[in-house]
Amino acid sequence: MNGVLDVVQPGMGATVQDRGRLGHRHQGLPLSGWLDGPLARSANALVGNPPEDAVLELRGMATTLRVQAGPVRVALAGRIQATCLRADGQRQTLKAWHSATLLEGDVLQLGTAESGCAYLAVAGGLRMPPQLGSRSSYWRAGLAGVLGRAWRPGDTLPCGSWPLSDPREWRSRSPWTPSEGPVRVLLGPQQDHFPSEAIARFLQQDWEATAAQDRMGLRLQGAPLAHTSPGAADIVSDGVTPGAIQVPANGQPIVLLADGQTVGGYPKIATVITADLPRLAHLRPGTRVRFEAVTPEAAHRALQNERERWLRWLATRETYLPPGTVDEAALYGSNLISGMLATHPGEDTP
Repeated sequence: MNGVLDVVQPGMGATVQDRGRLGHRHQGLPLSGWLDGPLARSANALVGNPPEDAVLELRGMATTLRVQAGPVRVALAGRIQATCLRADGQRQTLKAWHSATLLEGDVLQLGTAESGCAYLAVAGGLRMPPQLGSRSSYWRAGLAGVLGRAWRPGDTLPCGSWPLSDPREWRSRSPWTPSEGPVRVLLGPQQDHFPSEAIARFLQQDWEATAAQDRMGLRLQGAPLAHTSPGAADIVSDGVTPGAIQVPANGQPIVLLADGQTVGGYPKIATVITADLPRLAHLRPGTRVRFEAVTPEAAHRALQNERERWLRWLATRETYLPPGTVDEAALYGSNLISGMLATHPGEDTP
């Protein structure tokens, strides 16, 4: 059965995202897609979806959804929780790392993503019409098929189908968490635009995330980084990628994120490695980050280690019956009556 969610309150920073719009950067279209891939895939795993299904990325607060057609099974991943207002008047808390089944008329009030980014998955995936191979929202391009604008009350989110026969829900007792320590980078490709003292300063100081951030990029502040000359603060525009760290003339780094442009004219002192890109999604204003330079070989090992770590997390999922649920399949499969009943009047029962 296919479900439908109504947008009651759009809130802030909620978008539909999947792995992104691959293969179109040469046309000037950003990758887009989720900011924290492992966390989004964790949400999908908690409702039995394929890892790449589209989910709801939650970057702000006050988003409220109502089940127009259901049931709809959902799960939250991240430091977030929600309140479910049941159609029968009950009020329940939906914790992260647990799936829950919502019925028609139920209202889901999503809380704030405490670390700056969380995900809501629905069983069967969100089924916005794809554009250029992806369901990811990219408002700047106005892709109409994936709501190329901010949400409005009354918008609908179609959901995929999923089997209703199994009453068990999924949960994980060990939440997926990003790795810790400095964010690892590959220096360059324009590190020659900075003196060695500036590169050392870039790696040795803590940088503070500012409020100037969105899905396109993140501005950091700290002791300014000098260029080798005033002219070195600009380059002929060349290709950039999520994780590229540009340094304009003011010496304050800008880190590009999933919706980052495809070319840029500021020199890039370094690029965040793929394994650590998800950590950038959680740099709320005021948080601090330090960078560490690594080799390409170390970057490759780090990505492999993260993939293996996520697979170990995946193995910790378990199913369970919520309180008050009757497992009818198990009930009907049980031997409820021992022995035989009398079938004729006057016969004694055993």
